[in-house]
Amino acid sequence: MLLSDKQKDLGLLILRLGLGGMFMTHGLPKMLGGPAKWAGLGGAMGHVGVHFAPTFFGFMAAFSELGGGLCLALGLFFRPACGLLFITMAVASRMHLATGDGFGRASHAIELGIVFFSLLLIGGGEYRVRIGR
Repeated sequence: MLLSDKQKDLGLLILRLGLGGMFMTHGLPKMLGGPAKWAGLGGAMGHVGVHFAPTFFGFMAAFSELGGGLCLALGLFFRPACGLLFITMAVASRMHLATGDGFGRASHAIELGIVFFSLLLIGGGEYRVRIGR
């Protein structure tokens, strides 16, 4: 049985709303944590060889989860949001593996990285917020 375009778009909408809502929930306390929280988050960049501006990179991680989650849910700036979320999950995966957390702890970020990379390629579907025409 072939899925209709409406079924595919509805499936993408459900996926976007669910993941977007979850990422906004994860990102809000990180964003509200301020510079001290951002510096701690940004320290994860050291595991990919970046040892400068941890506060900036922590802010970008929090922003990608909160703002990216919102964009994901709305279908607005969808591909850039998926790109930011993919990068955030790649860094999180590397951090978990490098700190000895093991594959079990890293697997969640790895799985979500795969989802965000796939969505970046697929697109957000037709049911989305549109700006302009």
